[in-house]
Amino acid sequence: ARQGERLLLTAEDIACPAAASALGFKPLPSKLETGEMLKGFGIFQDESMAARTIRAMPRLELGKYSGTLLGPLGSFPVLPDVVLLEGPVEKLMWVALAYLNASGGRLYSSTAVLQAICVDSAVLPFLQDTINLSYGCYGCREATDLGEGEAALGFPGPQLPMVAENLLRLREKAIPRCRERTILRAWRQRSGPADGGGLLAGGGDWREAGEPESAPLGGPKRE
Repeated sequence: ARQGERLLLTAEDIACPAAASALGFKPLPSKLETGEMLKGFGIFQDESMAARTIRAMPRLELGKYSGTLLGPLGSFPVLPDVVLLEGPVEKLMWVALAYLNASGGRLYSSTAVLQAICVDSAVLPFLQDTINLSYGCYGCREATDLGEGEAALGFPGPQLPMVAENLLRLREKAIPRCRERTILRAWRQRSGPADGGGLLAGGGDWREAGEPESAPLGGPKRE
């Protein structure tokens, strides 16, 4: 769907056994249920912890649905049950804020850092009728083109008109103003290079004062 294609997932043509179980197409294989498979992939070191995680995974009722239709949002023939988005974290942040504009308060997301697309971004929003954000997982990062700086979220399809309307409102002022980074640029202009080669720290990254923005981030501190 991300590549512009429409496809129908059924029990016969879905390759991932964990996703097949999550969508209610097939029972969970025993090697997944016991945690053996996750340990074999090096995802968990303890089979019992892997099994505990798998048991806590939300799933659709076995046999209730015969298929799942996927497709690009812009050309989908009907209002979907779930809108699933993959992309840069900053863009997903604005989608989440657009969703929150309708209710206020706080958003709470649930993830096992497994089955990020099928469960976190599809099944869970469908079952709980709410938005959910996910960091991604081993499977979606190993088997798809999801980028290192990308994540995923899903929200109920009936909320799409509201989210789209609120995104347009955010685009009028908040989004462009935030992306201009006016405060950061003004601070840099006022501060200038610090004496003594100090460090400018933020978000776990480091850069020696006075180094250009293209300087490597996140490496060990140089002496």
